[in-house]
Amino acid sequence: MFGLLFRTNKRTNFSHKFPYVLINEYYGAVIGTLLVFVVSLPYTVDTMSSYGFKFKSSCMNIKELLDRRILIIDGAMGTMIQRYKLSEADYRGERFKDWPSDIKGNNDLLCLTQPQIIKAIHKEYLEAGADIIETNTFNAQRISLADYNMQSLAYEINFEAAKIAKEALEEWRAESTARVGLGWVAGAIGPMNKTLSLSPDVNNPGYRALTFDEAVEAYYEQVKGLVEGGVALLLVETIFDTLNAKAAIFAIKKYFRDEKKESLPIMISGTITDASGRTLSGQTLEAFYNSVAHAKPLSIGLNCALGAKEMRPHIEELSQIASCYVSAYPNAGLPNAMGEYDEHPEDTACFIEDWAKEGFVNIVGGCCGTTPDHIKAIAQHVKKLHPRTLPVIENIYA
Repeated sequence: MFGLLFRTNKRTNFSHKFPYVLINEYYGAVIGTLLVFVVSLPYTVDTMSSYGFKFKSSCMNIKELLDRRILIIDGAMGTMIQRYKLSEADYRGERFKDWPSDIKGNNDLLCLTQPQIIKAIHKEYLEAGADIIETNTFNAQRISLADYNMQSLAYEINFEAAKIAKEALEEWRAESTARVGLGWVAGAIGPMNKTLSLSPDVNNPGYRALTFDEAVEAYYEQVKGLVEGGVALLLVETIFDTLNAKAAIFAIKKYFRDEKKESLPIMISGTITDASGRTLSGQTLEAFYNSVAHAKPLSIGLNCALGAKEMRPHIEELSQIASCYVSAYPNAGLPNAMGEYDEHPEDTACFIEDWAKEGFVNIVGGCCGTTPDHIKAIAQHVKKLHPRTLPVIENIYA
Protein backbone atom coordinates (compact mmCIF):
# COMPACT_ATOMS: atom_id res chain seq x y z
CA MET A 1 0.00 0.00 0.00
CA PHE A 2 1.06 3.53 -0.54
CA GLY A 3 -0.12 6.93 0.56
CA LEU A 4 -0.44 10.21 -1.27
CA LEU A 5 1.67 13.07 0.01
CA PHE A 6 0.75 16.66 -0.74
CA ARG A 7 3.70 18.80 -1.82
CA THR A 8 3.56 22.43 -2.90
CA ASN A 9 5.26 23.64 -6.04
CA LYS A 10 7.77 25.49 -3.86
CA ARG A 11 8.57 22.29 -1.97
CA THR A 12 7.95 23.83 1.43
CA ASN A 13 7.45 21.87 4.60
CA PHE A 14 3.67 22.29 4.39
CA SER A 15 2.28 18.81 3.90
CA HIS A 16 -0.41 16.46 5.00
CA LYS A 17 -1.35 12.87 4.34
CA PHE A 18 -4.22 11.86 2.16
CA PRO A 19 -6.13 8.62 2.76
CA TYR A 20 -4.37 5.44 1.75
CA VAL A 21 -5.53 3.78 -1.41
CA LEU A 22 -5.55 0.04 -2.01
CA ILE A 23 -3.94 -0.06 -5.45
CA ASN A 24 -0.46 -0.99 -6.45
CA GLU A 25 1.92 1.13 -8.49
CA TYR A 26 1.08 -0.54 -11.78
CA TYR A 27 -2.66 -0.01 -11.53
CA GLY A 28 -2.09 3.43 -10.11
CA ALA A 29 -0.15 4.39 -13.21
CA VAL A 30 -2.82 2.92 -15.48
CA ILE A 31 -5.63 4.74 -13.70
CA GLY A 32 -3.65 7.97 -13.70
CA THR A 33 -3.10 7.69 -17.44
CA LEU A 34 -6.80 7.07 -18.06
CA LEU A 35 -7.78 10.04 -15.92
CA VAL A 36 -5.42 12.33 -17.83
CA PHE A 37 -6.93 11.06 -21.09
CA VAL A 38 -10.52 11.57 -19.95
CA VAL A 39 -9.89 15.05 -18.53
CA SER A 40 -8.33 16.12 -21.80
CA LEU A 41 -11.36 15.06 -23.85
CA PRO A 42 -13.16 18.11 -25.33
CA TYR A 43 -16.64 16.78 -24.61
CA THR A 44 -19.71 18.56 -23.31
CA VAL A 45 -21.51 17.59 -20.15
CA ASP A 46 -23.93 15.26 -21.98
CA THR A 47 -21.15 13.40 -23.78
CA MET A 48 -19.08 13.11 -20.67
CA SER A 49 -21.99 11.69 -18.71
CA SER A 50 -21.84 8.53 -20.79
CA TYR A 51 -18.39 7.94 -19.27
CA GLY A 52 -19.80 8.32 -15.78
CA PHE A 53 -18.26 11.74 -15.14
CA LYS A 54 -20.08 14.96 -14.32
CA PHE A 55 -17.76 17.76 -15.31
CA LYS A 56 -19.27 21.08 -16.32
CA SER A 57 -18.08 22.14 -19.77
CA SER A 58 -17.32 25.69 -18.52
CA CYS A 59 -15.16 24.25 -15.76
CA MET A 60 -13.39 21.91 -18.16
CA ASN A 61 -12.61 24.64 -20.62
CA ILE A 62 -11.33 27.12 -18.08
CA LYS A 63 -9.17 24.48 -16.39
CA GLU A 64 -7.61 23.54 -19.70
CA LEU A 65 -6.81 27.19 -20.40
CA LEU A 66 -5.53 27.79 -16.87
CA ASP A 67 -3.00 25.02 -17.40
CA ARG A 68 -1.74 26.70 -20.57
CA ARG A 69 -1.58 30.39 -19.68
CA ILE A 70 -2.29 33.04 -17.07
CA LEU A 71 -5.87 34.22 -17.29
CA ILE A 72 -6.97 37.84 -16.90
CA ILE A 73 -9.86 38.99 -14.74
CA ASP A 74 -11.35 42.45 -15.27
CA GLY A 75 -10.77 45.63 -13.27
CA ALA A 76 -12.88 47.94 -11.13
CA MET A 77 -16.53 48.44 -12.01
CA GLY A 78 -17.02 51.38 -9.61
CA THR A 79 -14.06 53.30 -11.03
CA MET A 80 -15.53 53.04 -14.51
CA ILE A 81 -19.04 54.01 -13.35
CA GLN A 82 -17.60 57.17 -11.77
CA ARG A 83 -16.38 58.27 -15.19
CA TYR A 84 -19.98 58.64 -16.34
CA LYS A 85 -20.65 61.26 -13.61
CA LEU A 86 -24.18 60.00 -13.09
CA SER A 87 -26.74 62.11 -11.24
CA GLU A 88 -29.43 61.05 -8.82
CA ALA A 89 -31.90 61.13 -11.73
CA ASP A 90 -29.63 58.84 -13.76
CA TYR A 91 -29.60 56.29 -10.97
CA ARG A 92 -33.37 56.48 -10.56
CA GLY A 93 -34.33 56.19 -14.20
CA GLU A 94 -38.02 56.18 -15.03
CA ARG A 95 -38.85 53.18 -12.89
CA PHE A 96 -37.59 54.61 -9.59
CA LYS A 97 -38.18 58.31 -10.18
CA ASP A 98 -40.49 58.48 -7.16
CA TRP A 99 -38.45 56.30 -4.81
CA PRO A 100 -38.75 57.77 -1.29
CA SER A 101 -35.01 57.84 -0.48
CA ASP A 102 -31.80 58.80 -2.26
CA ILE A 103 -30.35 55.98 -4.34
CA LYS A 104 -27.30 57.58 -5.93
CA GLY A 105 -24.35 55.34 -5.18
CA ASN A 106 -26.32 52.11 -5.51
CA ASN A 107 -24.19 50.93 -8.42
CA ASP A 108 -25.83 47.51 -8.58
CA LEU A 109 -29.17 49.18 -9.35
CA LEU A 110 -27.70 50.44 -12.63
CA CYS A 111 -28.23 46.93 -13.98
CA LEU A 112 -31.93 47.90 -14.02
CA THR A 113 -31.82 51.63 -14.77
CA GLN A 114 -28.70 52.01 -16.96
CA PRO A 115 -27.95 48.53 -18.37
CA GLN A 116 -26.29 50.00 -21.47
CA ILE A 117 -23.60 51.58 -19.29
CA ILE A 118 -22.83 48.33 -17.49
CA LYS A 119 -22.68 46.42 -20.77
CA ALA A 120 -20.34 49.03 -22.26
CA ILE A 121 -17.98 48.69 -19.29
CA HIS A 122 -17.96 44.90 -19.63
CA LYS A 123 -17.07 45.20 -23.31
CA GLU A 124 -14.26 47.66 -22.57
CA TYR A 125 -12.66 45.11 -20.26
CA LEU A 126 -13.11 42.31 -22.77
CA GLU A 127 -11.48 44.43 -25.48
CA ALA A 128 -8.63 45.18 -23.07
CA GLY A 129 -7.90 41.47 -22.73
CA ALA A 130 -10.01 40.20 -19.84
CA ASP A 131 -10.84 36.49 -19.95
CA ILE A 132 -13.20 36.73 -16.97
CA ILE A 133 -15.67 39.55 -16.41
CA GLU A 134 -17.52 40.03 -13.12
CA THR A 135 -21.20 40.87 -12.84
CA ASN A 136 -22.11 44.23 -11.36
CA THR A 137 -23.48 42.62 -8.19
CA PHE A 138 -20.93 43.27 -5.45
CA ASN A 139 -23.59 44.52 -3.01
CA ALA A 140 -26.63 42.92 -4.64
CA GLN A 141 -28.01 40.94 -1.73
CA ARG A 142 -30.83 41.99 0.54
CA ILE A 143 -28.61 42.80 3.54
CA SER A 144 -26.68 45.52 1.70
CA LEU A 145 -29.64 46.64 -0.43
CA ALA A 146 -31.52 47.39 2.79
CA ASP A 147 -29.54 50.67 2.91
CA TYR A 148 -31.77 51.81 0.05
CA ASN A 149 -34.90 49.88 1.12
CA MET A 150 -34.49 47.77 -2.02
CA GLN A 151 -34.30 44.29 -0.50
CA SER A 152 -37.05 43.03 -2.79
CA LEU A 153 -34.92 43.74 -5.87
CA ALA A 154 -32.07 41.40 -4.95
CA TYR A 155 -33.01 38.50 -7.21
CA GLU A 156 -33.92 40.74 -10.15
CA ILE A 157 -30.67 42.72 -9.99
CA ASN A 158 -28.56 39.57 -9.96
CA PHE A 159 -30.53 37.95 -12.75
CA GLU A 160 -30.33 41.02 -14.97
CA ALA A 161 -26.66 41.63 -14.15
CA ALA A 162 -25.80 38.11 -15.29
CA LYS A 163 -27.80 38.59 -18.49
CA ILE A 164 -26.05 41.90 -19.25
CA ALA A 165 -22.58 40.42 -18.75
CA LYS A 166 -23.46 37.37 -20.80
CA GLU A 167 -24.81 39.54 -23.63
CA ALA A 168 -21.62 41.62 -23.59
CA LEU A 169 -19.56 38.44 -23.79
CA GLU A 170 -21.62 37.04 -26.67
CA GLU A 171 -21.34 40.30 -28.61
CA TRP A 172 -17.59 40.33 -28.06
CA ARG A 173 -17.29 36.73 -29.22
CA ALA A 174 -19.33 37.46 -32.35
CA GLU A 175 -16.78 40.03 -33.51
CA SER A 176 -14.15 37.35 -34.26
CA THR A 177 -14.23 33.62 -34.93
CA ALA A 178 -11.03 33.32 -32.89
CA ARG A 179 -13.04 34.25 -29.77
CA VAL A 180 -15.64 31.50 -30.04
CA GLY A 181 -15.89 29.67 -26.71
CA LEU A 182 -13.56 32.08 -24.91
CA GLY A 183 -14.46 34.29 -21.98
CA TRP A 184 -16.38 33.59 -18.78
CA VAL A 185 -18.88 35.52 -16.69
CA ALA A 186 -18.23 35.32 -12.96
CA GLY A 187 -21.08 36.13 -10.60
CA ALA A 188 -19.62 38.63 -8.11
CA ILE A 189 -20.61 37.95 -4.50
CA GLY A 190 -19.33 40.60 -2.11
CA PRO A 191 -18.76 40.44 1.66
CA MET A 192 -21.95 42.29 2.78
CA ASN A 193 -21.93 45.46 4.84
CA LYS A 194 -22.43 43.53 8.08
CA THR A 195 -20.02 41.07 9.63
CA LEU A 196 -20.76 37.83 11.44
CA SER A 197 -17.54 37.75 13.46
CA LEU A 198 -17.37 41.26 14.84
CA SER A 199 -19.68 43.47 16.85
CA PRO A 200 -20.54 46.93 15.48
CA ASP A 201 -21.01 48.08 19.08
CA VAL A 202 -17.74 48.58 20.98
CA ASN A 203 -19.68 48.56 24.24
CA ASN A 204 -21.24 45.17 23.51
CA PRO A 205 -18.67 42.84 21.95
CA GLY A 206 -21.09 39.91 22.01
CA TYR A 207 -23.66 41.65 19.82
CA ARG A 208 -24.04 40.70 16.16
CA ALA A 209 -26.04 42.72 13.65
CA LEU A 210 -26.62 39.60 11.56
CA THR A 211 -27.11 35.88 12.12
CA PHE A 212 -25.49 33.15 10.06
CA ASP A 213 -28.90 31.95 8.84
CA GLU A 214 -29.81 35.46 7.69
CA ALA A 215 -26.55 35.71 5.75
CA VAL A 216 -27.12 32.31 4.13
CA GLU A 217 -30.66 33.26 3.12
CA ALA A 218 -29.45 36.50 1.51
CA TYR A 219 -26.61 34.81 -0.33
CA TYR A 220 -28.89 31.97 -1.47
CA GLU A 221 -31.19 34.46 -3.19
CA GLN A 222 -28.20 36.15 -4.83
CA VAL A 223 -26.77 32.87 -6.06
CA LYS A 224 -30.16 31.86 -7.48
CA GLY A 225 -30.37 35.07 -9.50
CA LEU A 226 -26.83 34.80 -10.80
CA VAL A 227 -27.10 31.16 -11.82
CA GLU A 228 -30.50 31.54 -13.45
CA GLY A 229 -29.17 34.61 -15.25
CA GLY A 230 -26.46 32.49 -16.83
CA VAL A 231 -23.10 32.99 -15.07
CA ALA A 232 -20.39 30.36 -15.63
CA LEU A 233 -18.47 30.93 -12.38
CA LEU A 234 -19.27 32.15 -8.86
CA LEU A 235 -16.77 34.52 -7.26
CA VAL A 236 -16.90 35.08 -3.49
CA GLU A 237 -14.63 38.09 -3.18
CA THR A 238 -13.15 40.77 -0.94
CA ILE A 239 -13.50 38.52 2.09
CA PHE A 240 -12.57 40.36 5.28
CA ASP A 241 -14.63 38.08 7.53
CA THR A 242 -14.26 34.38 6.81
CA LEU A 243 -17.54 33.56 8.53
CA ASN A 244 -19.39 35.67 5.95
CA ALA A 245 -17.56 33.76 3.23
CA LYS A 246 -18.54 30.45 4.80
CA ALA A 247 -22.16 31.59 4.72
CA ALA A 248 -21.80 32.34 1.00
CA ILE A 249 -20.17 28.96 0.35
CA PHE A 250 -22.89 27.19 2.32
CA ALA A 251 -25.56 29.05 0.33
CA ILE A 252 -23.93 28.05 -2.97
CA LYS A 253 -23.74 24.39 -1.98
CA LYS A 254 -27.30 24.44 -0.66
CA TYR A 255 -28.69 26.03 -3.82
CA PHE A 256 -27.20 23.41 -6.13
CA ARG A 257 -28.20 20.62 -3.75
CA ASP A 258 -31.78 21.90 -3.60
CA GLU A 259 -31.96 22.30 -7.37
CA LYS A 260 -30.26 18.94 -7.96
CA LYS A 261 -27.84 20.67 -10.31
CA GLU A 262 -24.12 20.29 -10.64
CA SER A 263 -22.29 23.13 -8.93
CA LEU A 264 -20.58 25.83 -10.95
CA PRO A 265 -16.87 26.38 -10.23
CA ILE A 266 -16.30 28.60 -7.19
CA MET A 267 -13.58 31.24 -7.02
CA ILE A 268 -12.66 32.62 -3.59
CA SER A 269 -10.74 35.84 -2.96
CA GLY A 270 -9.84 37.21 0.45
CA THR A 271 -8.59 40.60 1.61
CA ILE A 272 -5.52 41.23 3.73
CA THR A 273 -6.21 44.57 5.33
CA ASP A 274 -2.76 45.72 6.45
CA ALA A 275 0.91 44.86 6.88
CA SER A 276 0.08 42.35 9.63
CA GLY A 277 -0.90 39.86 6.96
CA ARG A 278 -4.30 39.20 8.54
CA THR A 279 -7.91 39.61 7.50
CA LEU A 280 -10.05 42.14 9.36
CA SER A 281 -11.50 39.33 11.48
CA GLY A 282 -7.96 38.40 12.56
CA GLN A 283 -7.05 35.32 10.54
CA THR A 284 -3.64 34.76 9.06
CA LEU A 285 -3.51 33.91 5.37
CA GLU A 286 -2.88 30.22 6.03
CA ALA A 287 -5.75 30.07 8.51
CA PHE A 288 -8.02 31.74 5.98
CA TYR A 289 -7.04 29.26 3.29
CA ASN A 290 -7.61 26.28 5.58
CA SER A 291 -11.00 27.68 6.58
CA VAL A 292 -12.36 27.73 3.01
CA ALA A 293 -10.44 24.90 1.35
CA HIS A 294 -13.34 22.51 2.03
CA ALA A 295 -15.26 24.31 -0.74
CA LYS A 296 -12.80 22.81 -3.25
CA PRO A 297 -12.58 26.09 -5.15
CA LEU A 298 -11.35 26.47 -8.70
CA SER A 299 -9.10 29.24 -7.39
CA ILE A 300 -8.25 31.08 -4.23
CA GLY A 301 -6.64 34.48 -4.10
CA LEU A 302 -6.44 38.01 -2.80
CA ASN A 303 -7.91 41.31 -3.91
CA CYS A 304 -8.51 44.87 -2.72
CA ALA A 305 -7.06 46.83 0.25
CA LEU A 306 -3.46 46.65 -1.01
CA GLY A 307 -1.60 47.66 -4.13
CA ALA A 308 0.45 45.12 -6.04
CA LYS A 309 3.68 46.16 -4.31
CA GLU A 310 2.22 45.60 -0.85
CA MET A 311 0.38 42.42 -1.82
CA ARG A 312 3.43 40.57 -3.17
CA PRO A 313 4.58 38.74 0.00
CA HIS A 314 1.05 37.54 0.69
CA ILE A 315 0.58 36.21 -2.84
CA GLU A 316 3.93 34.44 -2.56
CA GLU A 317 2.81 32.79 0.68
CA LEU A 318 -0.55 31.78 -0.78
CA SER A 319 1.09 30.28 -3.85
CA GLN A 320 3.06 27.96 -1.59
CA ILE A 321 0.11 26.60 0.38
CA ALA A 322 -2.81 26.52 -2.07
CA SER A 323 -3.64 23.24 -3.78
CA CYS A 324 -5.82 25.00 -6.39
CA TYR A 325 -5.19 27.83 -8.84
CA VAL A 326 -4.15 31.20 -7.35
CA SER A 327 -5.68 34.56 -8.29
CA ALA A 328 -4.62 38.10 -7.47
CA TYR A 329 -6.18 41.40 -8.42
CA PRO A 330 -4.74 44.28 -6.39
CA ASN A 331 -5.74 47.92 -6.26
CA ALA A 332 -4.00 50.51 -8.41
CA GLY A 333 -1.58 51.22 -5.58
CA LEU A 334 -2.67 52.78 -2.30
CA PRO A 335 -5.16 55.68 -2.23
CA ASN A 336 -3.85 59.23 -1.98
CA ALA A 337 -5.02 61.86 0.51
CA MET A 338 -8.16 62.40 -1.61
CA GLY A 339 -8.99 58.71 -1.66
CA GLU A 340 -8.03 58.35 -5.32
CA TYR A 341 -5.66 55.93 -6.99
CA ASP A 342 -2.66 57.26 -8.89
CA GLU A 343 -0.71 54.18 -9.93
CA HIS A 344 -0.20 54.09 -13.69
CA PRO A 345 -1.17 50.98 -15.67
CA GLU A 346 2.43 50.23 -16.60
CA ASP A 347 3.52 50.32 -12.96
CA THR A 348 0.79 47.90 -11.86
CA ALA A 349 1.60 45.63 -14.78
CA CYS A 350 5.31 45.53 -13.93
CA PHE A 351 4.61 44.46 -10.35
CA ILE A 352 2.28 41.69 -11.52
CA GLU A 353 4.73 40.59 -14.20
CA ASP A 354 7.25 40.00 -11.42
CA TRP A 355 4.76 37.73 -9.63
CA ALA A 356 4.18 35.80 -12.82
CA LYS A 357 7.88 35.33 -13.47
CA GLU A 358 8.23 33.88 -9.98
CA GLY A 359 5.41 31.40 -10.66
CA PHE A 360 3.01 32.77 -8.04
CA VAL A 361 -0.21 33.21 -10.04
CA ASN A 362 -2.73 31.69 -12.45
CA ILE A 363 -5.29 34.52 -12.64
CA VAL A 364 -4.49 38.25 -12.42
CA GLY A 365 -6.37 41.51 -12.84
CA GLY A 366 -7.27 44.66 -10.97
CA CYS A 367 -9.47 45.95 -8.18
CA CYS A 368 -10.10 49.50 -6.92
CA GLY A 369 -8.77 52.24 -9.17
CA THR A 370 -7.92 49.95 -12.07
CA THR A 371 -9.31 50.56 -15.55
CA PRO A 372 -9.25 48.86 -18.96
CA ASP A 373 -5.86 50.50 -19.47
CA HIS A 374 -4.53 48.66 -16.42
CA ILE A 375 -6.01 45.37 -17.60
CA LYS A 376 -4.56 45.82 -21.09
CA ALA A 377 -1.10 46.51 -19.66
CA ILE A 378 -1.30 43.53 -17.30
CA ALA A 379 -2.41 41.23 -20.13
CA GLN A 380 0.47 42.36 -22.31
CA HIS A 381 3.04 41.85 -19.56
CA VAL A 382 2.02 38.30 -18.65
CA LYS A 383 0.89 36.89 -22.01
CA LYS A 384 4.14 35.04 -22.67
CA LEU A 385 4.75 33.87 -19.10
CA HIS A 386 3.91 30.43 -17.80
CA PRO A 387 1.17 30.05 -15.18
CA ARG A 388 1.85 28.76 -11.70
CA THR A 389 2.18 24.99 -11.66
CA LEU A 390 -0.29 23.25 -9.42
CA PRO A 391 1.15 21.33 -6.47
CA VAL A 392 2.41 17.84 -7.15
CA ILE A 393 0.59 14.84 -5.72
CA GLU A 394 3.22 12.21 -5.13
CA ASN A 395 2.89 8.48 -4.55
CA ILE A 396 5.07 7.28 -1.69
CA TYR A 397 5.13 4.15 0.41
CA ALA A 398 3.68 4.55 3.85
